[in-house]
Amino acid sequence: MKTLAVFCGSSPGRVGAYVDGAKQLGNWLGENGFDIVYGGGMIGMMGAIADASMAAGSHVSGIIPDFLARKEIAHQGIHRLEVVENMHVRKRKMYEMCDGVLILPGGFGTLDEMFEIITWSQLGQHTKPVGIWNQMGYFNQLIAFADHMCSEGFMDPSTRNLLLHNEDYKMLIHQMQQWQAPPSPGWLSLEKI
Repeated sequence: MKTLAVFCGSSPGRVGAYVDGAKQLGNWLGENGFDIVYGGGMIGMMGAIADASMAAGSHVSGIIPDFLARKEIAHQGIHRLEVVENMHVRKRKMYEMCDGVLILPGGFGTLDEMFEIITWSQLGQHTKPVGIWNQMGYFNQLIAFADHMCSEGFMDPSTRNLLLHNEDYKMLIHQMQQWQAPPSPGWLSLEKI
């Protein structure tokens, strides 16, 4: 696992600790030989992790849709910036360029990206690890809801296990490096019909 796709917010969050944490993570990624591909913006969590990882030695690529290039302020200072036609192309290109996917705090856009990439995994379309950095417990309710979906019979535990999470980003990266994709999608079997 060399290149991580990072999905995160273009907002900085309510408290500065979110951006500070993104900078620490970015610094650690750069110091430990990881490159990143991210949403291409220079503001919020996106800008923080891009700048910190690049300063620490990462090669940073950004993929941004043309309609967001002004809104998220396309980062002209990264190694590679690609402007694409829409969000679908952005997600696909980020997926194609990475070896694993890292989710940081963000809003609906971040969740959209996370759910699409984890659904592709559920359907057997890829075998890349997907990890949530549960920074300051940000994703606690989402993780609990995934468990609730399992307990209510709408999600198989094998699908739930596709979503790695940890409050410690170093431990999360280790989990992602050790992760093995299941041999076949566990989302449907004739015995459950």
